[in-house]
Amino acid sequence: MDSDRKKLHLISLGCAKNLVDSEILLGGLRNTQYDVTENPDNADTIIVNTCGFLDIAREESIDTILQAAELRKKGSIDQLVVMGCLSERYHNDLKKEIPEVDRFFGTNDHRQIASFITGKDYGKDDPLFFRSILTPSHYAYLKIAEGCDNGCSFCSIPIMRGLQKSRTIPELISETSRLVDNGIKEIMIIAQDTTSYGWDLDKKVYLSDLISQMDQIDNGPEWIRIHYAHPAHLSQRIIESMAKSNRVCDYIDMPVQHASDRILNSMRRGLNQEGIRNKIDSLRNAIPDISIRTTIIVGYPGEEEEDFLALTDFISEIKFDHLGVFTYSEEDGTIAAKLKDNIPRELKDERKAIIMDLQNNIDFERNSSMVGHSYKVIIDEVGDNIAVGRTQYDAPEIDKIVRINDYVKKGDIYQVNIDDFNEYELIGSLKNNI
Repeated sequence: MDSDRKKLHLISLGCAKNLVDSEILLGGLRNTQYDVTENPDNADTIIVNTCGFLDIAREESIDTILQAAELRKKGSIDQLVVMGCLSERYHNDLKKEIPEVDRFFGTNDHRQIASFITGKDYGKDDPLFFRSILTPSHYAYLKIAEGCDNGCSFCSIPIMRGLQKSRTIPELISETSRLVDNGIKEIMIIAQDTTSYGWDLDKKVYLSDLISQMDQIDNGPEWIRIHYAHPAHLSQRIIESMAKSNRVCDYIDMPVQHASDRILNSMRRGLNQEGIRNKIDSLRNAIPDISIRTTIIVGYPGEEEEDFLALTDFISEIKFDHLGVFTYSEEDGTIAAKLKDNIPRELKDERKAIIMDLQNNIDFERNSSMVGHSYKVIIDEVGDNIAVGRTQYDAPEIDKIVRINDYVKKGDIYQVNIDDFNEYELIGSLKNNI
């Protein structure tokens, strides 16, 4: 190996949107004097892409920076660079508290970071910034917009990432085609709010327009999956485009956050419980088999027992296919931060546990109903005697898996019989290759 080449270790924390930012940066460093290493002890430069959303994520980001700072202090690495949401929001505080960091950057400073590390100037449209994919070789995220205009009371994302800036459809179609040409079979559409995509463009477009055009790509992706849909912005037009598409999975990630009208109003979510229920009914009427993932916040300021009961009753009624729960975490600068965080930690945790127990029962019932049926399954991992995959009703890393004891190839799609199940997975056998 060329002795002049240096080694870079990148740590990407937080959500899939952050992961895409890391991929863009690595794309910019392609064909430079740097090789990427997975071992921080072998690196000349470490980059930490931070998450600043929720206490637990901030703690993880700071702990990670401090661990890397120890390597910088000992002289084990030459450079330590920090980027991302936490760095964007708390740049001055971090600079003061962790002087071992050579430079702090924000969320969209890819070219500045690459220039700082390499000493080379990068133009706005430098082709080097084609992404270096960090996901498995058969699926990738497609970030269709940056930032958010919604102003939910509990959320600091607009503070850290700014207002919504949508990418154009031609740009997204070009990137999708490039990803597919490189072997990607599943595209996951992400943004802070995918359902408001295109509203900010000079020539207004909609998520439905993007779906329609992605559906028409010659040799396009086999699966398209939609994440982070805001229920207030989920139009009938979008629902119909999903139903008509041959590529969009019968799946949607749609955080509802709560079901009490009083709490939803305080959260500034734009819909009451009836409005959310109507959106779910529209989805299920248009796409009967649709799998709906949602996210809930418990312990929001002022959440009374009757609010929590409204939430549990709603979850019991709707029976979401997948559900995640967060306990409320105060975010500096948000509207909710002005409210008294009056729910004790123990009560927040108790309510979270109740919701998870409720959802576990729903999951058990759902998994049981799938036994005896066959589904298309994409293979994510292959071991010596076992393979792990997913149906179209499940997203990677967050939803249930299908375990298969047959010989299969990673990234291929198979028809699989579901023979058994447990709380977290389905157990299947190969029917035939498709």
